[in-house]
Amino acid sequence: MKRIVALIQVILLVGIMVVPSSCSDFLEKRPPAAAAGVALETDQGVEALLVGTYAVLRGSGRFGGALATDWTYGSCVADDAYKGSESGDQTNFNLVERFQALPNNPYMTERWQDCYNGVARANQTLIFMKAAQAGGKPLTQTRATQVEAETKFLRAWYHFQANKIFRNIPYIMTPDEMGGKLAEEIPNTGPCWDEIEADLQFAIDNLPESFPGMPGRADKYAAMAVKAHAHMYQNELAEAKNLLDGIIGSGEFSLVNNYFDNFDERTENNSESIFEIQASASAVNKTGLLIQQASAHQTGGAAAVGWGFFQPSQVLVDAFQVDDNGLPILDINARATVKNDNGVLSINEFTPTDQLLDLRLDWTVSRRGIDFLGWGICPGQTWVRTQANGGPYMTKKYMHFAETHAQQNGSGSFNNRNFRMYRLSHILLWRAECAVEEGDLAYARELVNMIRERAKGSTPVMGLCSNTKFEATTVIEVDWSKPAANYKVEPYPAGHAAFASADQARKAVRMEIQLEFATEGHRFFDLRRWGIDVEVLSDYLVRDLQVRDFLKDVVYNEKKRYWPIPQSQLDIQQGVLTQDPNY
Repeated sequence: MKRIVALIQVILLVGIMVVPSSCSDFLEKRPPAAAAGVALETDQGVEALLVGTYAVLRGSGRFGGALATDWTYGSCVADDAYKGSESGDQTNFNLVERFQALPNNPYMTERWQDCYNGVARANQTLIFMKAAQAGGKPLTQTRATQVEAETKFLRAWYHFQANKIFRNIPYIMTPDEMGGKLAEEIPNTGPCWDEIEADLQFAIDNLPESFPGMPGRADKYAAMAVKAHAHMYQNELAEAKNLLDGIIGSGEFSLVNNYFDNFDERTENNSESIFEIQASASAVNKTGLLIQQASAHQTGGAAAVGWGFFQPSQVLVDAFQVDDNGLPILDINARATVKNDNGVLSINEFTPTDQLLDLRLDWTVSRRGIDFLGWGICPGQTWVRTQANGGPYMTKKYMHFAETHAQQNGSGSFNNRNFRMYRLSHILLWRAECAVEEGDLAYARELVNMIRERAKGSTPVMGLCSNTKFEATTVIEVDWSKPAANYKVEPYPAGHAAFASADQARKAVRMEIQLEFATEGHRFFDLRRWGIDVEVLSDYLVRDLQVRDFLKDVVYNEKKRYWPIPQSQLDIQQGVLTQDPNY
């Protein structure tokens, strides 16, 4: 994994490789293809196992697993984005997007497998560390405690990723911790919040505040962020507030000046970053995230490396409108539909909207007439795989810049862009949520304005394109000294109506969360934890019919807030696991 150099060297010294386990045995005690136990019962062997536990943060299931980025379950089932591509491509995804996935859908197995493969690796690390400490090549006590804390952080995170999707999960620990019971004997009796919090608290208590020179390693603040997130999911805002205040008050983090520095592969592990899932790529090697190839343009300037999935929705694009004062339009019914080129051939005339927009839109969404990360001006339909199915837009946060293409793997199908799982902007906006609920609307406005001031001062996408149609021989005319569109972002002034009441402030904070983290795999889970998922998604299902008919006759309700336990796992653990009663 990128930049975790010392740990990679340990793997090379020990000469092992831990590989993902199969669908049928990812809860078993010993991962297949692991080196003999004697090689692992040493300080170096334990460090190598820990690397293997970090390594699966990105998961192995590109679509159904979606472990690192949650794009399938967090974005594409919400009003954030569509599956995209063609209607007949990844048909199991269609069922997930339409909330019709059943226990036999292989996406369920992929997600379960990825989560519990990570859990199994974490437990193996703890088991072999115990053996190493009793043998002839132990870790120092200080390092042993750190390894245990890092491992428990990861174990909690993998369970949290299972918890997001499945209503009730088993919490799998080592046999010693479970009183001699084996993994396959543990039932799924609840969401396991207590166990997740206990592992994270151990990490908080025993991890250092940083690992200098080794970004990508979980430290104290990463554990605090994940535990705060777990409390936010449970609406335990007082508990979350204490952790969030600890991170903010530490002085260890600051917002970067430019919004897109949180996605640029050249500005990773920066002052805003709290925990990043690392990625790397070269001409001969890759440990990149699995989403990039799926989400990139299938044709066009970007070397045609993508498959055309993960297309932002029209509802999301409309959310980036601002009023004449550069402020969000909080009432969805007051927003106009942003002009788009859906169904318009690239060779036909189309003039993009001149509406006022939040500049974060064009750092999030690829749309016609706007530069795509240096790969050229997007001409619209010719760069989109199937507009009729996925609309006219593509994502931007996962594709690398054209000028870094030489650093990527092969054709660029895998790149070296990290995923910022937790950054300071998460912490500030979660703290704003807490402030609203405790009645401190002035502080909520202050926190939201920190995010908006950063957006205001960020470099916009540049290049005002004057072309209205794109033919094969068209000369693209661009004024690179001007912003690509009509951008305006301003902070909320004192006394603004958006922070005059808790109801309005709540909308303003939630709106800022939608804009700041669009297409980052959070939207569905945020709607669910806010308890407005049925209201928002039911409205979205109606609005989206104006764009396409894919969601026709789909109904969303409380019974669809979680997905079913995979039937394959129920078959393996008969009499132990129980299906969600809604399935």
